Amino acid sequence: MSKLTAGMKRRLKSELSEENPTVWIGKKRVSQELLKEIEKQLERREVVKIKILKSALGEGKANEIASTIARHTEAALVEVRGHTFVLYKRRQRGLKK
Repeated sequence: MSKLTAGMKRRLKSELSEENPTVWIGKKRVSQELLKEIEKQLERREVVKIKILKSALGEGKANEIASTIARHTEAALVEVRGHTFVLYKRRQRGLKK
């Protein structure tokens, strides 16, 4: 899992505060396809902002969904605010796929 210092968290929060989410979680909830898309965006951008639609929450809480996705993608959870959260994962440089 990617480690974040307090300074890095502050910087990421301020940089992404005005950005729109790039992934939305809908009524299908967390699927393998969704996790693959998040991993692809993390590899490309290192940071992903994700919005959970009310239809996806059901009985769950945004914190629980965000933590689950962070664990599955091995990313650091930067912030959860309302139904939106931010993940960070340092790029794997030098690895060929």
